[in-house]
Amino acid sequence: MPKHRVLTEFGMGTSLRRQDYTQAARRGLQDALWHNSINMAELFGFPKEAMLIDVQIGVQQPDQVDVDSLLDIFPYGQPTITVATGGLDIPRPDGKPTVIANVAISVSFDMVPA
Repeated sequence: MPKHRVLTEFGMGTSLRRQDYTQAARRGLQDALWHNSINMAELFGFPKEAMLIDVQIGVQQPDQVDVDSLLDIFPYGQPTITVATGGLDIPRPDGKPTVIANVAISVSFDMVPA
């Protein structure tokens, strides 16, 4: 069956002082997920495990994000995380930037279109 996206959520996370790109990404994921109650699986009659979750994270130093440590945020579904150059590093007087991560989460299911 074809993959059909049914939901997209956005979030933003920061690491104010430690330049921790993984923590900024985690906070962005939480921002996107924690403000919503995503009941898409029930709406379409699928088990929650059938959710195909595509995550895109944008930070200035993508290689600094520990993707494996972010997977525990998702209590169910099949998450795939991609990290690309994006977000912002905001300069500070001490030379250590504030890190901002931008996150997009798309939820899809394998299903026949209505």
